[in-house]
Amino acid sequence: MTIPDAFFNPAGVSKDGFERVTATENTVSLWAPTMQHGAPPSALLVRALERVDAREDTRISRVAVDILGPVPVADIEIRAWTQRPGGNVELVVAELWAESSSGTARAVARGSAWRMRTTQTEDVEHVGDPVMKSVGDGVDYTFGGTWSSGYLDAVEFKILTGLGADGPGQIWARPKPVLVQGESMTPLERLFSIADIANGIGAKLPIDEWTFLNTDLTVHVFRVPQGDWVGVSAETSTGPDGIAMCAGTLSDELGPIGRIAQTVLVRRRS
Repeated sequence: MTIPDAFFNPAGVSKDGFERVTATENTVSLWAPTMQHGAPPSALLVRALERVDAREDTRISRVAVDILGPVPVADIEIRAWTQRPGGNVELVVAELWAESSSGTARAVARGSAWRMRTTQTEDVEHVGDPVMKSVGDGVDYTFGGTWSSGYLDAVEFKILTGLGADGPGQIWARPKPVLVQGESMTPLERLFSIADIANGIGAKLPIDEWTFLNTDLTVHVFRVPQGDWVGVSAETSTGPDGIAMCAGTLSDELGPIGRIAQTVLVRRRS
């Protein structure tokens, strides 16, 4: 199968002046062919959060994404603004809008980010999370069967642990397409084009018996990632009432770069 070059294609500007993109088949979720996997829209939100009122002396330190409903594989409108300006710390917000089946437009995903002014602290660098095994230690892996989807087919994987094994699930991944056709991906766009897979990598439930959809993701980034590969080490803890939490560490080939947490809705397949 030929993989399109991007998760999204440019689609001009809306009548209200907002940028529009069209989702490609690379965004398709494994849960339904009409909805996007959480990673591409998360990366699209980060793209907007990095660009809005951009300053060279700041960078994003934390991103919180809320999935407000199924994100359709369709035209998406991007809106972004600065919620709280500041010299050292500022809060920026972005939303993705799409039309419902009735033709009414609404926000389908929202992201907020703290952007902080940077300064040099190389002399006191410290990493509190363990280092994953290298990309070279991973085994080429292709998701198939119940796990098959447009998004998973658009990502290259090297797995370190078996799915559902004891302890955190661990995998290296890198996207084959770019985020938006005609653009190079920033380090954070690339990170977020992968990060949302954490709840799948950390899952302990068989996918043919259970569904486990995350409603959000929060990522803290203490170092800007480098290189093409994103390492995910994650494990899901499931409560007794259908609600779970996935937590994990994100890495590049130099070591950990941040942490991720997700709320997960667990349901038994009928």
